Order: sequence, then structure tokens, then C-alpha cells
Amino acid sequence: MNLLIKNGHIINPDSGIDKVLDILIVDGRVDKIDVNLDESMADKVIDAGNMIVAPGFVDIHAHLREPGNERAETMESGCKAAMNGGFTTVTAMPNTNPCMDNAAIVSLVREKAHRAGYAKVCPVGAVSKGREGRELAAIGEMVHEGIVAVSDDGSPVATAELMKKALEYCQLFGIPVMEHAEEVTLTRGAVMNEGFMSTKLGLKGMPTVAEDIVVARDIILNRYVRGWLHVSHLSSAYSLDMIRRAKERGDRVTTEVTPHHLFFNDSRLEQFDTNFVMKPPVRVEADRLSMIEGIKDGTIDCIATDHAPHPHEYKNCEIDICAFGIIGFETAISAVLDVLYHRYDVPLKRIVECMSTNPAKIIGMKDDRLRVGAKADITVFSTGSEVVIRPERFKSRSRNTPFKGMKLKGCPVYAISGTRVVRCDVGEVQ
Repeated sequence: MNLLIKNGHIINPDSGIDKVLDILIVDGRVDKIDVNLDESMADKVIDAGNMIVAPGFVDIHAHLREPGNERAETMESGCKAAMNGGFTTVTAMPNTNPCMDNAAIVSLVREKAHRAGYAKVCPVGAVSKGREGRELAAIGEMVHEGIVAVSDDGSPVATAELMKKALEYCQLFGIPVMEHAEEVTLTRGAVMNEGFMSTKLGLKGMPTVAEDIVVARDIILNRYVRGWLHVSHLSSAYSLDMIRRAKERGDRVTTEVTPHHLFFNDSRLEQFDTNFVMKPPVRVEADRLSMIEGIKDGTIDCIATDHAPHPHEYKNCEIDICAFGIIGFETAISAVLDVLYHRYDVPLKRIVECMSTNPAKIIGMKDDRLRVGAKADITVFSTGSEVVIRPERFKSRSRNTPFKGMKLKGCPVYAISGTRVVRCDVGEVQ
């Protein structure tokens, strides 16, 4: 099938293109990028007038749950949800059951993702065997099988010794160590940010220092080893400042922030809604604003969803025993456009960098995916359309989102991967 995307405003930071052009896709590959391409060349035409066309969006932090927790998500439902939300590539974090700590599980995940035939899945292997923090997993074998990074996500790398070894070993393969920065001795039993609001609500809080301690440890170790540290789901202003200083020194440190940490602060817990319970917690307003500033000044490299699906009963329970995390594939683009582009004037090029080209580079994808001869890998989104988020339209098996019923300005419209063309539907477009 020949597909023609007409009148789209292409923003491609890799090539520097920032103008209205047409794209002709033939048998799943980009054949032409030019002005006024003839519609007769195509079997299907997408009118992308007043829309942005970008290299496919990449989510470098997601939990697809399979194997082991298929009630929450399967590889197929997760990949469908990703494309419904505008993502063409996602990672698969290793906190599966069994844990993705060996080549066999990596191979299984890749095979299931290939069979699903929707978003491309890039596995992330565990740092330690069983994510138990005792000894390194078989990282070399997993790299051979296709992992793009290592992480014990859900838990921090347990000790400085283990982190040092992981950073050293991953140097051999040119992949990052992705850190879930949490000093767990300071967060046991906690459900939200520690501060005025947690005291007011009578809930145990997680202090920002629990994040800061691990970020400080890892930056020091990474500087010593000269490795590659990637800090996942950043939430603390102090941690952001440490990363900013490390980058200024020339250390190889990258980081990400989630849409919900850009959008919400801890006042949202006043209604005891368990969909606002996640790790790290949404913080105070000053931390939220610092994350936005980190996007603006380039300190934060990526926006990642931390897509964390759960069965209904895991969230429909008392707040102090509910599961941590929310789904994110199908709300991320709308939330980011609403808060960053419309409220804080972050340029679209910067948003595309954070959600497409930067995460692609971190996980080793080739530069300039939106070019003649390349496999079609494209996200089309609208900045002007308003959408009321309707989880019942989601492709994910889970519904644990704090964005339910919210009206957001901006939405994904199409996700294109090869010959797969998905019309996104995350709610009522107005």
C-alpha cells in the first residue's frame, strides 16, 4: 500500500527540517519527502494540515508485564496501547515474573513483541540476578540477545559495589545503567511525597532526600568509572541540580521525567485517589516547576511514561495498600502538549527531542529515522485539538490513570510503523 501524508508540518531535529512537506510511503518505507506530491501516487491519503509530523515517538521507560502479570497487560495489548497513544517504539522493563535477567527471557519478550506486530519493543535487562541486588545478571548474554540498557527498576541498584560493577561492565557494550533512585530505608510504608500535604492527610511520606541520596551516590560512582548513568523518572529539584552540574563537568549522565511529574503536584492526593499513588511520588509545586525548567534548559533529556498497568483491584482499595504506578501510553502526548506547549511555551522542537529523537539515541536507534529510504516510523499529532480522556477507549488492559475525564489540549492522531498505520483514539476530540 502507498500512503501519502499531505500538508504536515514536519519537525525533525535530526535533519533540521521544520516546515510543511508531504511524505510518500511505499510498502512501509519513506519514498519521497517534498512539496505538492501527487495524490494519485497513493492508495490512502492522510490530510495532516495543521498537524505536526515527527519521527516516531519513543518511550524509554515502560512496564509491559509479560511474562507473569498478563492480567494487567500483555505484550500485544501493551504494544497496541503504545501505538494508540502515538508511540512507535517502547522499552520493556525487567521487573517481570520471571525476571528478565537472562537471554532466554529477553528472547521470549522480543518474540512476543514481534508477533504482536504493533510498536517495536526494546528490552531492558536486569542489573542483578532476580533484581535481588546481590550479583550481576548475565548482561553480556542479554546484550547479544538485544537489550538496550540495564535496570533493577522498581528497586534501586542495591549497593555502591554493585552499581560500580554494572557501570564498568556496561561500558564494554555502550549501554546505560538506568537507575530507580530511591533509598528504600527512607520510604518504607510511604504512599506520597513527604511534606505539608502528607502531614495534613495523615499519610506517611517519601522525602525527596531518598531520591537525592541515590542520585548523589551514582553520579560520584559514574564520574569515577567514566560510565553512562541514566536516572529514571526524576522528581526532585535537588537531584535535577546535581545532574545539571554533572553534565556541566562533562559526565555522561542522562535523565527522564514523566508527564505526571510535569503535570501534577502532591495536592492531588487530597481526595485520596489511588491513581495519584506512584513511585516516585508527585512532589510539591516547586519540584514540578523545576522539572519543567529542566526540560527548557536541556538538563532533562527525555519524557518517558513509566507506563505501569495494574488490575482494577490493585488500585480500587485503601490508599495505604494500593499498588504504585499509573498507565501512561495513551495520555502522555496530550498531557505533555497541554502542560509544556500550551501553558509553559516549550517549543515543539524541544518536545519532539524529548519524546522522539533523544530517547531513540539513548537506546541505540539510528539517527534521522524520518528520511527517504528508511522504514516508516512516524508520529502525527495535533496541538490545537482538545480531547476529553476516556480510558474505556484505551487499548491497554488496565485503566489506572489520573487523567480520566480531563480535557487536555493536544492529542496524538496517527502512529505509523512500517505498513502498520494506527489512528489514535484516546477520547472525545472537540
